[in-house]
Amino acid sequence: MSLIVQKYGGSSVADPDKMKAVARRVVETARQGHRVVVVVSAMGKTTDSLVALAAQIAPSPEPREMDMLLATGEQVSIALLAMAIQSLGHPARSFTGAQVGIFTDTAHTKARIRKIESDRIAQALDGGHIAVVAGFQGITADEEITTLGRGGSDLTGVALAAALKADVCEIYTDVDGVYTADPNIVPDARKLPRISYDEMLEMASLGARVLQSRSVEFAKKYGVPLHVRSTFKPDPGTLVTMEDRGMEQAVVTGITHDRGQAKVSILRVPDRPGIAAQVFGAVAEQNVVVDMIVQNISRDGYSDISFTLARGDRAKAVAVLEEVARRIGAQGVTHDDRVAKVSIVGVGMRSHSGVAARMFSILAKEGVNIQMISTSEIAVSCVIEDKYTELAVRTLHEAFELGKDRSTA
Repeated sequence: MSLIVQKYGGSSVADPDKMKAVARRVVETARQGHRVVVVVSAMGKTTDSLVALAAQIAPSPEPREMDMLLATGEQVSIALLAMAIQSLGHPARSFTGAQVGIFTDTAHTKARIRKIESDRIAQALDGGHIAVVAGFQGITADEEITTLGRGGSDLTGVALAAALKADVCEIYTDVDGVYTADPNIVPDARKLPRISYDEMLEMASLGARVLQSRSVEFAKKYGVPLHVRSTFKPDPGTLVTMEDRGMEQAVVTGITHDRGQAKVSILRVPDRPGIAAQVFGAVAEQNVVVDMIVQNISRDGYSDISFTLARGDRAKAVAVLEEVARRIGAQGVTHDDRVAKVSIVGVGMRSHSGVAARMFSILAKEGVNIQMISTSEIAVSCVIEDKYTELAVRTLHEAFELGKDRSTA
């Protein structure tokens, strides 16, 4: 008897009819002889509505109270799904993150999982129940409710699969797998039957919205097989698993883009030891994650430092950096929200040279100026002006021939 963890996103449980459809799928899995743990997100756009509601009450809500508010969305979902499963004649029991012992650190709204005490879920499964667990939330050692950040239900599902030693973690969403690019931008984007943890981690962190990057990181660390599937279709999706030799045949696996970026620059920074530590230490204290960093060559004892970050964190970062600039004697801080990041990803880059140069040449031919560049062993990312995003993605997808079915090509 295998153990399957299924995670359903907000669009999968957006209304009563969809909730009932999910219940039928879950019960069908259980009747096939599997033990099932279900992780669900808040219904539809509930989380967005709660965030908007908070903004009407307070312009900058206290993070602890935001977690208290946002965690209610998943609590509604688990109760309703458990009812729907029970109405189909199968026992089910719902649990909040706190009830199943998902313990996190104290970073409200962006908490990280520290440990999971899965005894309560195990007892429910041993009793023949389907366990329905609230995604996106946990609890601190001091019994404070926390949330895991956007897409945190993916992380809940993967973490529970690791703790319970599940055979697979199925991620159900409104897309039927991982594609070579966003099909809304590239009509001939192709669904990938398999992708490595490293490629999926890069694609998730670089803008692909299918999986939360932290969940992929967790899956790789604990060897949890992920299967990204459509809630609304029975077709197989994309298996995220260990890398194999066949994956290296393709130089580039996919193209990602992220239009939620902002660029911040601190100008004429004194070029002396410890300055960068002060700049990025101040940003880190605000729990702001920095992406690309560029520091130009020092001239007359000064240099400029630029970096990218999530657009939603830009105001917070600029506010703290303006104080840092005054303290260290920098000229000032500027920012630009009209940027996007476009990336190519593929494990084949490890054994092929000239891939980055080819990407730059392709963009240059289209008149797309590159503002910043970042590379890893299996990815190359460029920051460009936002208005060129779709052109860049389509052109790169075509140039690297990602629309072709390589199984028959």
